[in-house]
Amino acid sequence: MHVHTLIIGAGPGGLACARTLAQQGITALVLERKKSIGPKVCAGGITWSGLISRVPEELAEKSFPTQHIHTPWQKVRIEEKTPIIATVNREKLGQQMAQQAIEAGAIIRTGTIVRTIKEKKVIVQDRASEQKEEISFDYLVGADGSSSLVRRHLGLRSRRLGIGINYQIPGNLQQMEWHLNNRLFGNGYAWIFPHSDTVSIGAYADKETMGPTQLKTSLLHWAGKQGFQLGNHRARAEYINYDFQGWNFGHTFLIGDAAGLASGLTGEGIYPAIISGEETALTIANPKHCSNSMDTLINKHDQHSRMVRLSAKNGFLNSLLAELMTLGLRTGMVKFHKLEMAV
Repeated sequence: MHVHTLIIGAGPGGLACARTLAQQGITALVLERKKSIGPKVCAGGITWSGLISRVPEELAEKSFPTQHIHTPWQKVRIEEKTPIIATVNREKLGQQMAQQAIEAGAIIRTGTIVRTIKEKKVIVQDRASEQKEEISFDYLVGADGSSSLVRRHLGLRSRRLGIGINYQIPGNLQQMEWHLNNRLFGNGYAWIFPHSDTVSIGAYADKETMGPTQLKTSLLHWAGKQGFQLGNHRARAEYINYDFQGWNFGHTFLIGDAAGLASGLTGEGIYPAIISGEETALTIANPKHCSNSMDTLINKHDQHSRMVRLSAKNGFLNSLLAELMTLGLRTGMVKFHKLEMAV
């Protein structure tokens, strides 16, 4: 079997790429190793500017014009006229994006594992039948997450990683909270993100400053103090790759987490995945395409990465930066959208 563009991974980035390619008259084949599209370890938060420009507004479960930020020395309430962040259900988002891609003309195969990547072809295996197949291609797109096989095929290692741990528990809360505490979460943070009938309770930290075991212990301790007993609930964890080393490698492209385009500062990944997916498709369709959106996204990513490296130098400096940033948000000297990947 031969295809023009083969996309590995049916997350938001891969599906955005497939849809945009199809709209340009290029049929893409998307391979997804999972049996269903959508489920992923994710707090489900997406900035409002990123949501309304790239994701149908009706997919928002809850939206929040007010953000509550807690540090050891401050409790700050930030409020704007329009929502700052919304929460979305990743499974519904994935299924909706998959439907858009299919309607545009893309082909999606689930339950398909990529076993080997060779020059201009891959060996895949169907999870149900275990039958193997060779697929050749003109272009290859890696949208296969932080442990990307395509990235490894290109010889790129991922040294800069974040860790996200999430509990999705029943509940109907109305307040979105961010908790910055260097002693508990290094240069990361804990969150309370309400959804329609559940609540995402979790924590994120740079792997260099805190390992997964320590982060989980801190998260459970902190959550208990907030009134959330998580011992009987299942924790889900995932690495977040922010080690960006390029996205366009000729006839091979990396998007989203596979490219290391997630924010090392906040862990935000949905918006960068969608933008890089769309821009990759436009570049495949027209190699002379001038990708200003990617340039802007990469600059924003670089800013976030510099802040991570600075805050990771020592605990005191990280605490000072967190307090200064929170003070800036409280006084209006720093706008919340300046901390977003969406532009």
